Order: sequence, then structure tokens, then C-alpha cells
Amino acid sequence: MKEIILASNNKGKLIELKEKLSKFGLNVISQKEAGIDLEVEENGITFSDNAKLKAEAIHNITKKAVIADDSGLEVDFLNGEPGVYSHRFAGPDATDSDRYNKILNLLKDVPDDKRTARFKCSICYIDEDGKIQFFEGVSEGKIGYEPKGDNGFGYDPIFISENGKTFAELSQEEKSEISHRGRAVEKLVEFLKN
Repeated sequence: MKEIILASNNKGKLIELKEKLSKFGLNVISQKEAGIDLEVEENGITFSDNAKLKAEAIHNITKKAVIADDSGLEVDFLNGEPGVYSHRFAGPDATDSDRYNKILNLLKDVPDDKRTARFKCSICYIDEDGKIQFFEGVSEGKIGYEPKGDNGFGYDPIFISENGKTFAELSQEEKSEISHRGRAVEKLVEFLKN
């Protein structure tokens, strides 16, 4: 079974990728399982830049196949913010609820038709030979008026997806069908199958 290192220790991402790629004889392991304790500074200006920074850092150490992703929320009324700063938007020690409450406060009096937003994901895959490929996924939606749902993480409780529910109201299976990461992973899977 071919091994691919995920340039992350995020358990949710690891489970999602393991599930999708194991069907094709691919074993996804975290960077920790690969013996790498590294926190890459995400100072790129796009999601692709940050995904590439993480993937290259791990590939340069291991010379093995690596997957890395970067994703975030873009709110049209906020000129695309928080974007690549999604995780740091409410400060360095902010919780998920600090982050989504900041968005809700910024959109407090904004009408429904101006609350459009999307989640974007960029996956960077580097093979054993160092060849780089990118896979993008987008999920369109809008920002709700209050958090709803107990699943997911990050901005999921306030992001109303195309099916009318927040990402936090969906099961993991439902979310991965329509999420930005799920869509990017599907493109990666198609590439790896061929």
C-alpha cells in the first residue's frame, strides 16, 4: 500500500482523507505519524501558496508523497475577508466561537442578499519525485444570523450551505459531499486514480 503524508495533525482532515484514499490502496498518515514535529508558518497570500509551503516543508524532509491543504471563508460584504486569515481573524488565541462571533458582529445589520460567502480549499499534492499538483474546491453559501448545529468546526455553525443548513447541522458524510475540502479531495482522488 502506497503511503502519503498529510502535512497536518488535524484529526478531522486525516479521517476524511484516509476514508477517501484507502479505497485506492493509499495509506494516509499524519506528519506526526511520519515522525515530523514541524509547524510551518503560513505566510502566503493565497490558499494555494500556504498549501504549497506546508507540502514542500514535509516533502523536503521525507522525499515522500505529501498532501497539504489550506482553506478558509470569504465573505463578500467584507471584501473577501477573512480569507487566508480565517484562523487568525479574531486574534492569535481566539476560539472558533470568537471567530464566528466576530463575523456575526460585522454583519449585524447586513440584509440577507448581501450575506453571500464561500468556503475555498486548495490542496497541494507533491509526489515522490517532487512534481506538484493543485486541486481546488469551492462551496457557495451565505452567513446566517446565529450559530446553528453541533458538528464541524471553525465557521461551520454560521455558514449556510447550498442545501439550506449550516455545515454544523450536517453529518460528516453530508458535509464532505458538498464541502470545499470534499470537492478538492474528489479532484485529487480522480488524479490519483489515473
